[in-house]
Amino acid sequence: MRCLYVDLDSTLLGPGGSLLHDGDGGVSLLGARAIEACLRAGVEVVLMSGRRRAQVAEDARLLGQPSFIYEAGSVLVLDGEEIWLTGDLLPGQRTVYEQITDSGAPALLLERYAGRLEYHDPWSRDRDVSHLFRGLVDALEADQVMREAGLGHLRLVDNGVVGRRSEALAGLPQVRGYHLIPASASKAGAVARHLRARGWARQDAFAVGDSREDLDTADLVDRFWLVANAIERDPTLAEALAGRGNVSVTEAGFGPGVYEAVITTLATGRE
Repeated sequence: MRCLYVDLDSTLLGPGGSLLHDGDGGVSLLGARAIEACLRAGVEVVLMSGRRRAQVAEDARLLGQPSFIYEAGSVLVLDGEEIWLTGDLLPGQRTVYEQITDSGAPALLLERYAGRLEYHDPWSRDRDVSHLFRGLVDALEADQVMREAGLGHLRLVDNGVVGRRSEALAGLPQVRGYHLIPASASKAGAVARHLRARGWARQDAFAVGDSREDLDTADLVDRFWLVANAIERDPTLAEALAGRGNVSVTEAGFGPGVYEAVITTLATGRE
């Protein structure tokens, strides 16, 4: 193995974005040990996250890693160079975020799903590309709504269950996070671009995540792992595993689950 692609929130990181706590809030070094195992084995660690550039860049720097993926696959930073995967929407006089605002898509979705969708404050602020929402909507239906409005160059990405909600969403059975991004952007696309840049093949990489967007990278790597808390928080994910022979679910969640995935994969690779 030459590379691990790993999601941050609710995967490598525990509650509050802590590397040193498990899903129950207990102290655990297993997430850090998973990264240590990769680095000792010469495996590059590429963080892939819906977070803003500054946040992911700092985490990658702390791990000593030169490449990372931010805003749900909108941009790949490869050895310090930004590679935009946002199609015709590129930063210029207006940021991609501002161009999406100008399109009217955010206003359309907020009006269509009033009482079911809102900005995911404060994490929705100061973003370069994606509009970050929370609520409970059908992302595929939302995409159809945008296509009918001539906004098919955008898509809404379901990023899984989130813990924060406002009083306006109190009546929803659960609250999920959503990224509104260019249709050409995805974590899978960013992973594919990184593999090509490194000259590596599918069998050279594995990935760990907790969402459907993460799961899409399974087609590009030798082995993909869902951490256990992904299924616990969203049982419908189990249906998405059908026919994916290279996908496994860890027994543990969060950082300990990543450790399980890393140690098992690296040990199997040595056999």
